[in-house]
Amino acid sequence: MTSARYIAFEGAEGCGKSTQAAHYADAIGAVLTRETGGTDIGARLREILHDTSIDNLAARSEALIAAADRAQHLAEVVRPALDAGRTVVSDRSVYSTLAYQGYGRQLDIDEVRHINQWATDGLWPEIVVFIDTPDEVIAERMSRRNLDRFEAAGDDFHERVIDGFRTMAAADPERWITVAAVGSIGDVAKQIENALAVRRSAR
Repeated sequence: MTSARYIAFEGAEGCGKSTQAAHYADAIGAVLTRETGGTDIGARLREILHDTSIDNLAARSEALIAAADRAQHLAEVVRPALDAGRTVVSDRSVYSTLAYQGYGRQLDIDEVRHINQWATDGLWPEIVVFIDTPDEVIAERMSRRNLDRFEAAGDDFHERVIDGFRTMAAADPERWITVAAVGSIGDVAKQIENALAVRRSAR
């Protein structure tokens, strides 16, 4: 049985998941990638999704673009790495689409899941690390950024997104690991490493 695993890091904008995903991938020698934009084709799709000059993108179109990025990403990066016995650590995954386009844009969750089941050909992350960061920390980090199209969405949207992540994590504790992002980057990284070590030993 291969020891390769597909691990996704998820969370709200500004939660620190990109930093933590990179830290963990480096620590274990995994392939680090991301959605959206983990391939050359995906990078072009990501430009559309994050472009603040686009203000008329329909929610269904947004979901389909994200699914297209994901289909290419899994075919080009994730599956080949797993087939070669490499663990993959992804900064976001299919669960971001459920959170953002499902809960956030209020599309039908089952329909979004069905579209992505086809796009992924059934390959979903084995483990999801959810970085649950205090709202005030996220607000402070966002205040220092030039916001992209998703980051600039209204507070109601972001509240639905984070509620979506928390709902999914609570509903599937065998897959999800929730880490309270309190303390330094090193403190949070240690929490993640310990939690994943426990999950690995229980495999």
